[in-house]
Amino acid sequence: MIKKIKVLVLDDSELQRAKIQDLFLNNEEFELIGCLNDGLEGINIVRDEQPDVVIADIVLQNYDGFELLEKIKEMNFVSKPKILILSSLKGDDFAQKALDLGASYYMVKPVAEEILLKRIKSLVDSNANGDTQIIRNGRNRALEEKISNVFITVGIPAHIKGYQFLREAIKMAIRQPEIINSITKQLYPAIANLFSTSASKVERAIRHAIEVAWNRGKIENINALFGIKVYNTNEKPTNGEFIALVADKMLIEGA
Repeated sequence: MIKKIKVLVLDDSELQRAKIQDLFLNNEEFELIGCLNDGLEGINIVRDEQPDVVIADIVLQNYDGFELLEKIKEMNFVSKPKILILSSLKGDDFAQKALDLGASYYMVKPVAEEILLKRIKSLVDSNANGDTQIIRNGRNRALEEKISNVFITVGIPAHIKGYQFLREAIKMAIRQPEIINSITKQLYPAIANLFSTSASKVERAIRHAIEVAWNRGKIENINALFGIKVYNTNEKPTNGEFIALVADKMLIEGA
């Protein structure tokens, strides 16, 4: 019998809790051990039930998401739960604070159900394997083709440096999901090492590639590609947001 993934959901929105509850109750791979809006009660459930994954908002009753992270960090577990922050709060400051306190991943609402499930399973798989997931050569070639198709659709030309850097960044984010939370310290240096350049040049080249796509005005193509209206002409994603968005799309498609 396959062991189910034990999930605890903490969210201040009653509507959001209902949607997530339905998602997990209708999926045999997961066991939902709680779905509530109280951070203090959530701490007690974590202590008693030791879930595999905690999905938490920042805004909660009693203990907020940051306090929740601090308390879990202090707990003495053999294997601590993976904590995925799912919040409406945008901004690198919120994400960085959560990650510094021990969150495994930070996602901004709204998130497609398929992406949420894929991200949870990738975090659990990464923890179980004790290493990054291996993508075999054949799958790797297919993945590169899919990423190239995304770039063509959104208007990133193949001749600019950022094209290659961005492709490697997405592949790394698929193999090792948590690296997206440490772009400056891990992802950029890793790509720089592959291409014998500097991390700052990698960051600038990726930013330029995204700017080229947005300046070409293919916003409708971008929104159609991801199935939801993600951006408008006046709203451009950060490097990390774009990498995470494409990586999650690849995971949904079985990368």
